[in-house]
Amino acid sequence: MKTDSQIQKDVMDELKWQPFLSSSEIGVAVKNGVVTLSGIVDSYSKKIDAEKAAKNVAGVKAVAEDIQVGVSPVYRKTDAEIAQAVLNALKWHSAVPDDKIKIKVENGVVTLEGELEWEYQRVSARTAIQNLTGVRSVTNLITMKPRVSPIELEQKIRAAFHRSASIDANKIHPTVSGTTVTLTGKVRSFAESEDAENAAWAAPGVYHVLNQLDIEEPELVY
Repeated sequence: MKTDSQIQKDVMDELKWQPFLSSSEIGVAVKNGVVTLSGIVDSYSKKIDAEKAAKNVAGVKAVAEDIQVGVSPVYRKTDAEIAQAVLNALKWHSAVPDDKIKIKVENGVVTLEGELEWEYQRVSARTAIQNLTGVRSVTNLITMKPRVSPIELEQKIRAAFHRSASIDANKIHPTVSGTTVTLTGKVRSFAESEDAENAAWAAPGVYHVLNQLDIEEPELVY
């Protein structure tokens, strides 16, 4: 079992390993396996990258993210300019039906609304705009339209777990109630927990995913 200080060192090393991040801008604190990231970065995409990097470290149970985005005056855009850039990005992204999405921009914060059929479309809408200059954060309020029965949904999720190289399907149990998926069982890492959650979200018609997976403490062999 890793100590908090070991996890902190590993997270800091992982941040240094990322080519687009400056580790000196980001503070790392760890308590009981929960990592808190703080500091100021100059783009929303760097904030997302830092969070992903921390989640990939073994021993991390959760990530509390307190990084602020301070857009440099050189790259600052008006809300109207950001809104136009968002519209263009969604229009040119082949996976996103832009005619079904409404956007609002206020002080650099982009809000997406609408109803789509697939989670990958919802995720694609966010990723299409999170790297745009001037964007401080993205609030994704897009909902999903149900397309299959709960039994079919559970079967599809179980099949996705068995196909995944990073998920131990025998230890994770999805339960479907309406359009809500609850995940229970054991995983080996925070990254595996997130992979399982993403796999559940990828099923058509999922509105909510309740991740109740427990992270197993690895046994150390001496």
